[in-house]
Amino acid sequence: MVAATLPLHTDVQTLYLDHHSWLLGWLRKRLGNAADAADLAHDAFLRLIVKPAPRGFASDGEARGYLRTMAQGMCINLWHRREIEQAWLDTLATYPQAFAPSAERQAIVLEALHEIGTLLLGAPPKAARAFLLSSVCEMSAQEVADELGVSTRMVRKYVAQVMLRCMQAQASQTVAGLLQDS
Repeated sequence: MVAATLPLHTDVQTLYLDHHSWLLGWLRKRLGNAADAADLAHDAFLRLIVKPAPRGFASDGEARGYLRTMAQGMCINLWHRREIEQAWLDTLATYPQAFAPSAERQAIVLEALHEIGTLLLGAPPKAARAFLLSSVCEMSAQEVADELGVSTRMVRKYVAQVMLRCMQAQASQTVAGLLQDS
């Protein structure tokens, strides 16, 4: 049990000592891969150091429930990231070797795809789908409306929602870059 009055490093240290092997086993079963499980278990405890749990845990079950919920989200992010990477690799496979982008360009595109994927996962599903149909598939507002079963006005609202999220993410990156430069 982690006492809420202990210093942060002791809380995480105790949590790690008491639950790391359990979390590692849970992740190994979930992922079917010991290396990925070890990486995510490590990342889970690093995340707790950076952003501690809001309070201590009253029991081992409560601590494990918190860790399991956090680790589940990390698994979903890993799977999502891999889906994006595989889609990018599949796309690259269609390029003639002479026209394939450089390794640096590939890494930049992949990182941008991950950012867009994360952004779309955070958007309401219909808004994300409307944005993709409109921008990637180049469908008209009427075609998107027919596909989603909503009005064209709603399609414009959905697309605007996602575009606003994109602009907010870009603004956050710009501010972070300015803060690093200063």
